[in-house]
Amino acid sequence: MKTNFITRVLEIVKNIPKGETLTYGQVASQAGNPKAARVVGLIMSKKGDPNIPCHRVVRADGSVGGYNRGRENEIKLLQEESKI
Repeated sequence: MKTNFITRVLEIVKNIPKGETLTYGQVASQAGNPKAARVVGLIMSKKGDPNIPCHRVVRADGSVGGYNRGRENEIKLLQEESKI
């Protein structure tokens, strides 16, 4: 069950289009567990696949979270993508 949730989260995040974001809560809801926003954050912090654009997952207030490659890098990537 746990692995299925992780797989769903990663698939959802992988499909967030450039220039768009989802919140941790939105990803958790789409993955089937609306109360698991913190778990989504943990999954994002642990993932190492560069094909998963975890920088596109933000906090509920729209601010950046604890991006695993640094907050400044997350902000830079989001700014670059919003100019498409």
